[in-house]
Amino acid sequence: MKRVGILQPSYLPWLGYFEQIAKCDVFVLYDDVQYNKGGWRNRNRVKIPGGPHWLTVPVLTKGGNFPLLRDVRINNSQPWARNHIKTLAQYYSKAPHFGRYFPGLQALLERRWDLLALLDRAVIEWLCECFGIATPLVWSSDLNVQGDRLGRLAAIVRHLGGDVFYEGAAGKDYIPPDFFAERGVSVEFQDYRHPVYPQLHGGFVSHLSAVDLLFNAGPASLGILLGDGAGA
Repeated sequence: MKRVGILQPSYLPWLGYFEQIAKCDVFVLYDDVQYNKGGWRNRNRVKIPGGPHWLTVPVLTKGGNFPLLRDVRINNSQPWARNHIKTLAQYYSKAPHFGRYFPGLQALLERRWDLLALLDRAVIEWLCECFGIATPLVWSSDLNVQGDRLGRLAAIVRHLGGDVFYEGAAGKDYIPPDFFAERGVSVEFQDYRHPVYPQLHGGFVSHLSAVDLLFNAGPASLGILLGDGAGA
């Protein structure tokens, strides 16, 4: 059995994103699909004393004809990276493992990024390294696999030698397992149980960026993320 996951790259993704990566043998960053404004591609949430707080990377898109995700450019006329670094330093500096991981993230964000997809991938790779997740990542645009929306997903899995498509729970609304089975691919839907772990700033808040777990739990993060470690 070889599991393949396919998801659009996102900025500082949540824990479920990394559970999908960790449980796959190869993970495809779906970068040659149309950018969707208002999604998770350029933003995520961290925790501050008042509750969840958005960190958003401004992008240069206007009107309704959005480019492919791989072509979306960052609006570097805004000091977004400086603001994100400042927010993380201000509200996580007292987290037990902040000092161990923050310098690496700061150095990454301080680099100049022009394309959103490249920033997203770099952040995902950095978080995977911190968690100890070694699943290889590939761009869908590098695979030269064609097809319609569903057919292409099945074809990508087969192209990579996979026979299991590991899909997020939301895929139950539009992924027909029979369609994939006819093409030699079984579909396994994610059933992620979000862990509870020690946090700063009051009661527990779920579905934040994975950096919240990393700064608070450090080397224990992967076990907590996958549900076999000690939480709160």
